[in-house]
Amino acid sequence: MELEALYQDVILDHNRSPRNYGALQGDDTACASGRNPMCGDEVTVWLRMDGDRVADVTFEGSGCAISKASASMMTQAIKGLKRDEATALFNRFHAMVTGTAEGETKDLGKLRAFGGVSRFPTRVKCASLAWHALRDALPER
Repeated sequence: MELEALYQDVILDHNRSPRNYGALQGDDTACASGRNPMCGDEVTVWLRMDGDRVADVTFEGSGCAISKASASMMTQAIKGLKRDEATALFNRFHAMVTGTAEGETKDLGKLRAFGGVSRFPTRVKCASLAWHALRDALPER
């Protein structure tokens, strides 16, 4: 199977069956929302920290397949990471989708499915919307 086709299947799967979908409850939960006025995508990300580590992360929202799949895959990728690691992952993902990544992106694993987004500037916001909400929800040091 061609690599691009495999990546497309991953995005479609996460769009159809998003992981970690739903609101987190509790006083120890942070949340942040984002909206793309160009296409109407909306997302809210909930985050629960255990010290400096992401204990749980979920999202809710509506939008295109890229937006929903990116949010779903993001929640899987950052769960269990330390705050600094989650921020570093945001930076590497954002560089990839904006086409500014220097060097190889293999360390992004399945998130590389969004690498082609950089060729479609209007879709960059779709892929990065949940990631920006995550960054806003992460507690300051």
